[in-house]
Amino acid sequence: MVVESPAKAKTINKILGKDFVVKSCMGHVRDLPPKELGIDVEADFRPRYVTIRGKGKVLTELRKAAATAERIFLATDPDREGEAIAWHVAHAIARKDAPLQRIMFNEITPRAVRESLERAGELDMNKINAQQARRIVDRLVGYEISPLLWKVIHSGLSAGRVQSVALRVICERDREVEAFKPQEYWSVEAIVRSAAAESFRARLLQRGDEKLEIRSREETDAILADLQGQSLIVKEVKHREQLRRPAPPFTTSTLQQDCARHLRFSVKRTMAVAQQLYEGVEVDGEVRGLITYMRTDSVRVSTEAIDEVRAQVGTLYGPDYVPEEPNRYRTKSGAQDAHEAIRPTFVALEPAQLRQLLTADQAKVYELIWKRFVASQMKPQVLSITTVNVAAGPYLLRATGNSVKFPGFARLYTEGKEEEDEEAVAVLPAEIHENDRLELQELVPEQHFTKPPPRYTEASLVKELEADGIGRPSTYAQIIATIQDREYVEKIDNRYFVATERGHTVNRLLVETFPHIFNVDFTASLEGRLDRVEEGDEEWVQTVREFYASWKSELDHANSRRRELKRSLQEQSDVVCEACGRNMVIKWGRNGRFLACPGYPECRTTKPLPEEQEQTATDETCDQCGSPMVVKTGKYGRFLACSSYPGCKSVKPLYLGVPCPEEGCTGQLVEKQSRKGKVFYGCDHYPKCRFASWDKPVAQACAQCDAPLLYEKSNRSGPTALYCRVCEQQYDPAAAPAELQTA
Repeated sequence: MVVESPAKAKTINKILGKDFVVKSCMGHVRDLPPKELGIDVEADFRPRYVTIRGKGKVLTELRKAAATAERIFLATDPDREGEAIAWHVAHAIARKDAPLQRIMFNEITPRAVRESLERAGELDMNKINAQQARRIVDRLVGYEISPLLWKVIHSGLSAGRVQSVALRVICERDREVEAFKPQEYWSVEAIVRSAAAESFRARLLQRGDEKLEIRSREETDAILADLQGQSLIVKEVKHREQLRRPAPPFTTSTLQQDCARHLRFSVKRTMAVAQQLYEGVEVDGEVRGLITYMRTDSVRVSTEAIDEVRAQVGTLYGPDYVPEEPNRYRTKSGAQDAHEAIRPTFVALEPAQLRQLLTADQAKVYELIWKRFVASQMKPQVLSITTVNVAAGPYLLRATGNSVKFPGFARLYTEGKEEEDEEAVAVLPAEIHENDRLELQELVPEQHFTKPPPRYTEASLVKELEADGIGRPSTYAQIIATIQDREYVEKIDNRYFVATERGHTVNRLLVETFPHIFNVDFTASLEGRLDRVEEGDEEWVQTVREFYASWKSELDHANSRRRELKRSLQEQSDVVCEACGRNMVIKWGRNGRFLACPGYPECRTTKPLPEEQEQTATDETCDQCGSPMVVKTGKYGRFLACSSYPGCKSVKPLYLGVPCPEEGCTGQLVEKQSRKGKVFYGCDHYPKCRFASWDKPVAQACAQCDAPLLYEKSNRSGPTALYCRVCEQQYDPAAAPAELQTA
């Protein structure tokens, strides 16, 4: 049996026993060639697949195991990508004399794995063609449009069919925020006292039949003066019940959103932890998959699982919390609905029972999944809502209060909120009736200003992409990671996305040059066509051909006017060229923006932008003159330089203060820059020691396995996670060293 990951192979091997050999293919084994297009456009977009570098040994081991096998089962993940991986593995290891069959399971449990063997079937070529079409259109965009970015802006940039639309969504929100002009408005609340001497607050709502919109202090003062002389009488008291129904079990999107809101987990971190829970951990001497497959857009749940969770609700909370009929949820239109919702495989395994067996991240994510699933089959919360309308002459004030009549599902779980500052609910007197007279104690005016639309967080961006039909459950993490890794966007306050100058420039060029291809509606429509290919209702070659034809002429036209496009992105500056007296322009280079003389090639003067010339002070002193050292940026990245330059020209590498982790090496780690301008970290004893890392090493030991260093996943806004390379344990980057030791 061939599966994707070693952890999954280990779990399934324990389930099936010695009659089976379970091997891991370690994900994709073949792909389009990395340094060429690899697609014959003239021959119906025929792809040329090659073995992925480093996977030759894996395929050799698979062929060796397959050579003596009676039957070969392909058990890769149950989605399009898993189907494509199985197809590529089959091409590499298939034998004519051995039956090769495809099996799928939504959960890694003994029952599910054994049942899947009984239902073994053939590879689904419609799924494979849908994934192949996606890969080909993404390669066409990346390999044919990205070079335009290199020639017009600078090398190393990339365009992506989906990532560029996500970037556009963020850029458009940035422009909305920047263009927003706040408007002043006022609110007035009255603190009143009932006959029983109980005080509560009522909000001014309307004057006569007109809803009040107070725009200035002057209007507010006039209303306050008018209210002071009015008698306050309870005009109406209304009581009603309100039901709050539970949310459905998690889909990929809603899991990512809730982990972002409740746990402040990135989408990538959430999916990595969910994968671990799906592949299994050891419980009572048996390796079990703890959740169902985590890439799904369906809220459907099997009848057996519903029966189990309803019994669990009755056991934990009593029959009053179990609805008479199971709660039913409708999967949104357009969803593939290929797999069940995300749920625990054994609902009887409560989070508290597993806490000591899981990592901190695994325990948190499992608890959310378990609570959401159990709550989805509980009765609604019942709220008792009381509304009091108070007449004050021509004015109407209103106070609303609520109390929980029955907690229902909310006893266990409530959804995370994007914003925490919810409107306060008034606490009303126990006894209040119509025509009661109230005493005015105080009028409280408050000035407000309208707020711009909120910037996207990871949770709200995933929600927006899903609502617009951009991408699919398996792609959200990669989309967000790509636009951050390319430094098209960064996070402010370690939470909100904002496009960088580079991101805005790339977006502007792509949208102006290809107005419809990087369009939300167009991207969503292509996703729909790929779904139809999977369903067998559309031919994949025709889909790719029409997509390619829709923008090929625009690309040819753009390539013919590259110089014009390059000039359109240049900005005039007030800085005068010291060599020829022209006003310099702002251009883009490999390391970002810089000033250049427009007289090139006659005048080749360049200089950093004034804001790029800022120097960061350090605690180090110059070995030659004793002056403080500062951090500067040069052609090969950041370095330490003497602040007395040009009097003293002493420079040295930017040391991290971290010893090299290679055994026997006495070197120190320094920050370096690759030929393509990307920062990495290496040993100062190079080439004798060749240690190198893209992720920043941190001088902190792992609390789980005692490895000497942790590594920092980060973007331009700061660290996003600390992790151990040895045991893969993750830590909160905001934690203090002592907290890491006890994590």
